[in-house]
Amino acid sequence: MTLRRISIVMVAVVMAWVCPHKAEAAAEKESTDNSVPLPVIARGQGENCVADTQFMRRNHMTMLRHQRDETMREGIRGNQYSLRDCIACHAVMGPDAMPVTVANPEHFCRSCHDYAAVNIDCFQCHASRPEPSVAAIE
Repeated sequence: MTLRRISIVMVAVVMAWVCPHKAEAAAEKESTDNSVPLPVIARGQGENCVADTQFMRRNHMTMLRHQRDETMREGIRGNQYSLRDCIACHAVMGPDAMPVTVANPEHFCRSCHDYAAVNIDCFQCHASRPEPSVAAIE
């Protein structure tokens, strides 16, 4: 057996022994180490959302996109999945008791989108905080 083959076999043996131990140690560390902070998600102001929370987390963009298409292409407004209603219900109040804008990291949409490193482009055109109600103006 050549020196090269012996070296390759020894490296393979060492890797076979070390790698499973590292994987076990990493798995053990993951189960006890909570060093990755999860996003702080503000609760909506209504009794319940238009759909289940887990469903909304996975499908909200599809629903909003569908609503956008109906509004822009077919003129249908006021559907169940309106961005305006989402913003009104999920507004996060700032220290001045006014809803924060998307520029604030505490904004409802930003709390998850920043965590997932997803760009929010809705607010290039849409308001990122609810419109003041008529009652509040009077």
